Amino acid sequence: MHPSRHPSTRVARAPERPDPAFGGLVAPIYPATSYVRDSWGDYPGEHSYARDQNPTGEPAERLIADLEGGAEALLFASGMSAATALLDALEPGTHIVAPTHMYWTMRLWLENEGGADRWRVTFVDNDDLDAWTLAFELGGPQLAWLESPSNPMAVVTDLSAVTEIAHAAGAIVAADNTTATPVHTRPIEHGVDLVFHSATKQLNGHGDVLAGALVTTRQDELWHRVRAQRAFRGAVLGPFEAWLLARGLRTLFVRVPRSSATALAVAEALEGHPAVAEVRYPGLASNRGHAVASAQMIGGYGLLLSVRVKGGEDAARRVMTRLELFTDATSLGGTESLVEHRFRIEGAGTAVPDDLLRLAIGLEDADDLITDLREALDAELTGRD
Repeated sequence: MHPSRHPSTRVARAPERPDPAFGGLVAPIYPATSYVRDSWGDYPGEHSYARDQNPTGEPAERLIADLEGGAEALLFASGMSAATALLDALEPGTHIVAPTHMYWTMRLWLENEGGADRWRVTFVDNDDLDAWTLAFELGGPQLAWLESPSNPMAVVTDLSAVTEIAHAAGAIVAADNTTATPVHTRPIEHGVDLVFHSATKQLNGHGDVLAGALVTTRQDELWHRVRAQRAFRGAVLGPFEAWLLARGLRTLFVRVPRSSATALAVAEALEGHPAVAEVRYPGLASNRGHAVASAQMIGGYGLLLSVRVKGGEDAARRVMTRLELFTDATSLGGTESLVEHRFRIEGAGTAVPDDLLRLAIGLEDADDLITDLREALDAELTGRD
């Protein structure tokens, strides 16, 4: 399809041509694990073995690369398999600079699975440009890992500014775009070299696929090593999961703006509530990253917000148990709204305060969600069960 078409049009009409075998509007699933060679021992269909190649996922890879403005995308069996494939493809001893507030499992991997023979890690405040500058003074092979807005603290990083700092120091820049999605932010347009997604979340959007994605701006040596990591590990996305992901992507520009608009309405409704100590959401003018978020995010601020409840951990957990329309479960980006007490989940070493509830907004009616939250908070004030 012509690149001048709006991304929402390109997504809604994916795949771009009907199934060549029967003309179906929905692409088929290819479950084959092996492919036939010709008389010369070559593969006429350019596929050899399913450990790293399956035609079912290729339309989704092309679409994600298109949405992010990258040269190529690779799908993986999970978000963490995508992220770790990138890290393991780095040169030994690479210095990784990462934000203090970031996806917790990724932080644990950086802290616990590295070591002097693999990489060095420096954590800096997400929005402290001076700290990013100082961190890169070590020199040598370096990678900046960015995440904006951060999960779950909703801290905004100036992607363009940090990327400029990193590139000046010779570093490669990767950005986790899971919470913003290419609907709201396209990190490559801000100079980022690689984009990461937990495609389990909003890219799929239905809570029924475990998947990851990496997008690159160039097919360089590092990218070839990432591709090799996927092949050797067998970390390719399965055909059924790839088909479900492609299906979910077709509604991306309907789902994400709806959830983001509702999240903003919820954040505005809860700010100032007498039982709330703070609402953390980049769409609020009170958020210290609001100006940067407004400049680099398009058409919304995402579905993720966090609420700090007055009275500490016990009060926060009581509010959570009173909610009827928010399910206590781990994830985000599905059709249903979820709530989590992240302090208890992350445990020792977390930077998340114990009074914080993370809300992942789904597709329910905004007024219903606001009423549910207000009733739970009001009950905390009055002591009602």
